[in-house]
Amino acid sequence: MQTTRSSDAHAALMSLEAKAVSARGGFACMFSTSDEYETALISERRAQGRYDRRRSRWPAVMFVGGALMMAGMVLLLN
Repeated sequence: MQTTRSSDAHAALMSLEAKAVSARGGFACMFSTSDEYETALISERRAQGRYDRRRSRWPAVMFVGGALMMAGMVLLLN
């Protein structure tokens, strides 16, 4: 009777250990370093086209317009 009980306990313990190993494997990362992760992330974002957007020229146009307005005010007040 004692062997059946210990054998069931041993089987339950082995099953629990197997489940723990399986659960730990679910948290494993496919990248061994952060550099590999960053490279893969940037490559994926480039493939999506996130870094290929053209910048708007409006900030430069607004700056030039503001500078011309300031120059006009200086010339007008002198």
